[in-house]
Parts: sequence; C-alpha cells; structure tokens
Amino acid sequence: MTSDKHLSAEKLEQGVKHILTAPSDMGKLMLIVTRPEVDQRETPAEGHLDIEQGLVGDNWSTRGHSDRDVQLTIMNARVTGLVAQTRDRWSLAGDQLYLDMDLSDANLPPGTQLSLGDAIIEVTEPPHTGCKKFAARFGVDAMVFVNSGRGQKLSFRGINAKVVQSGGIKAGDIARKLA
Repeated sequence: MTSDKHLSAEKLEQGVKHILTAPSDMGKLMLIVTRPEVDQRETPAEGHLDIEQGLVGDNWSTRGHSDRDVQLTIMNARVTGLVAQTRDRWSLAGDQLYLDMDLSDANLPPGTQLSLGDAIIEVTEPPHTGCKKFAARFGVDAMVFVNSGRGQKLSFRGINAKVVQSGGIKAGDIARKLA
C-alpha cells in the first residue's frame, strides 16, 4: 500500500512512455536547486556553476567533498515530475539541476560534455542512485523504480557531473550536447 503522496509501481510504470520521449541532443533546464544546509532547499531562477565550488550557494563544496566527479547531480525532469507528482515537491529529490533531457548512459555516457548557459559540464562515471531519503520522500516503489536494472540503464535517478567551464545558468536555458 502507498500513501496518498506516493505512487504505486503500476502508476510509475504508466509514466515510462512519457519519460522515454525526452529530447536527446538538447534539453531545457527546468529547475535549479541549491542546498545551503542539510534538508534545506532554495530554487533560484539563476545560478553560477564554478569549477571548484560546483553550483555556487550549494553545500557540496562546504560539506568537505573533494571528488569533483560528484560535484553536480542532475535528474530528468520527466522522472522527477512523475515521482514528485507536483512541481513544489521536485526539490525534495535532492538534485541541483533538473533537465528535460534523456540522461541515459546510451545518450550521455561518462565524458559527454553539455553546454548550459555560459558553463560547460561533463557527465562523470559514478552512479547516482536512490537512497532511504528518496524512498521516504517518494515511496519505496519510486526507489525501486529508479534503482531497477532498467532505471539504472536509463538513469532515472539521474547522473553525476562536474563543471569544466565556469559560467552563469538560468532556468529555461537549453543544455546542448557538445561534439
């Protein structure tokens, strides 16, 4: 049984067709989220990506992280919309950037670079998986959905990336794959 705010496995499956139609070469930045403190979220219309700090204003750089390969977390906006159900719950996923784009490994393998606003980011190798916080916020079925074999292959939980060129970004910017 699921709570009113959590979708069942069956309802999540019904959303897959829409997720699979996400653009592959360019996608719109739907939301920017900074996490200034643990469990705190802000959704600025604009942000700055920095090679050293990641998303300026986010706590990634102040939590003692040194692995730039997990500097940014990016989630497919269509998956987020499905599991969160309402736009005001998107930031609960805990990611910084929400793109309407196919984030699958086949489309964006590690090493792929994306231009986003004035910045350039690079997809990195470490997997991004759902955790108990994700399950608490969106339900166990949602965590199983994003962490399943298919969910991992299609990067339903999202991807990690690092900043390779600092620059400004804003909601509505188009992320473009670079050759």
